[in-house]
Amino acid sequence: MKPERNESPSRQDHALLRKVLLKLTATSRILAAVLVVTVALIWYDALNRLLAFGNGIDYAGNRIVGAEATALLQRYNPYFWGALATLCSLLLAYLTWLAVRAILVRARLRPVDATSFQQLSSQLSGAALDVLLWAWQTRDEPLRVGDLMLTRTELSAGRAARLHRAAEQLAILENARQRS
Repeated sequence: MKPERNESPSRQDHALLRKVLLKLTATSRILAAVLVVTVALIWYDALNRLLAFGNGIDYAGNRIVGAEATALLQRYNPYFWGALATLCSLLLAYLTWLAVRAILVRARLRPVDATSFQQLSSQLSGAALDVLLWAWQTRDEPLRVGDLMLTRTELSAGRAARLHRAAEQLAILENARQRS
């Protein structure tokens, strides 16, 4: 009982997976990039307005607090607005990062279309198909883009060789069990 596929994945396997993944995730990546650019442009305008507003505040007419407090407010006013702008920027960056992550996770969960699936199954080498079968763990669900991403990552990490060694070891153990 010898393992059937013992060739190693080729550069064509990596190129094919990269091409198919680029095709399947292009819309999501473009949407994420447009979101980031839009948020950055809108926030840049809002940030300039916020800082201009803060710099335009004059506390000299304030008669409620004393002259020393007014001088202190006037002195530290730019730092307050800078800190507020920094906190708002960090919050907006975090929310944008969460939105981009959600877009990319949604793309990972999308099923692979029939054309891409047919192309992969007919053009991938045996070792790459073994890694694809290993990555596709929930076989009661259709193959998803995330499974292809895992396949590409694991091909680069040498999963095909480890699967081949595991199959050889399994065959040796089964032979040993049959002899005893």
